[in-house]
Amino acid sequence: MKDRLMNLQAECLQKLDSANTLAALEEIRVTYLGKKGPLTEILRGMGALPAEERPIVGEIANQVRTTLADALAAKKEALGAAADAARLEAEKLDVTAPAVLKNLGGRHPIALVQEEIENIFISMGFSVEDGPEVETDYYNFEALNTPADHPARDVQDTFYVTEKVLLRTQTSPVQARTMEKTNPPIRMICPGRVYRSDAVDATHSPMFHQIEGLVVDRGITMGDLKGTLDLFAQKMFGEQTKTRFRPHHFPFTEPSAEVDVSCFVCGGEGCSLCKGEGWIEILGAGMVHPNVLRASGIDPEEYSGFAFGMGVERIVMTRYGINDMRYLYENDVRFLRQFS
Repeated sequence: MKDRLMNLQAECLQKLDSANTLAALEEIRVTYLGKKGPLTEILRGMGALPAEERPIVGEIANQVRTTLADALAAKKEALGAAADAARLEAEKLDVTAPAVLKNLGGRHPIALVQEEIENIFISMGFSVEDGPEVETDYYNFEALNTPADHPARDVQDTFYVTEKVLLRTQTSPVQARTMEKTNPPIRMICPGRVYRSDAVDATHSPMFHQIEGLVVDRGITMGDLKGTLDLFAQKMFGEQTKTRFRPHHFPFTEPSAEVDVSCFVCGGEGCSLCKGEGWIEILGAGMVHPNVLRASGIDPEEYSGFAFGMGVERIVMTRYGINDMRYLYENDVRFLRQFS
């Protein structure tokens, strides 16, 4: 029995030496130390041995089991270390190699300026409202004091889906919708895309972006409008910026004005940006027409308000000295990269 145990140990150790995978190692363990293995079989048959041989055979069997178990554990650790070393060798990084740079995109200049304008008015307590780009004739024109026979419609010739449905020409319809569903006081801006059938050139596009604003409350005056736009101009173009109001006509405001800002490059002295005038036109504004208030269910005898609107592209071109609006839509990476 002793010789059998020693031969069993030698046989198992020989197979362990040639095993080179964890799967082969597990097969050897099951074969020699498993419940149906020869070592277990010998231990179960010890009852048939003479009483004086059992302690000797039992001690040898336990030594063989311990030896094989230790050898299996050592081999398993060695195979694991070899596998880790091979994986590290295959996955190692050359930290001296030049990095592979990824091309990262950036915000579009229109998005940058629009967000800046929104933040300025949000800091003054304005909310940001949104509305449909496909609008009805009523909200785009009639609710804004521009009936079907009004000549102002000619300069806002647009894209009609049906006779009464069109792509909005301005974001003003959002103002009308807001006044219908919200009781004064109202203080809001409405940014978004608008559409007009303009020919494409350096200063016109059939699609562009607007931000319009509206304030309605008791006792609102032209002075409130000027103070609001003065603060906006100073935050947008610099603390020394001044505003100038020039009389104008808009059907939805009365009185109305075109608003200029002093040139932030030359300080009003005259330069190429302002074309020597010292002023740059940036928006239109005025007091909300009583008819517009009535159309939205607001009593003009109790409430008054002011409204203003600006083209985002015009602010972008003014801010960055861009002389052709088409650059903003051509997706030329060389141009857009300047704003990253």
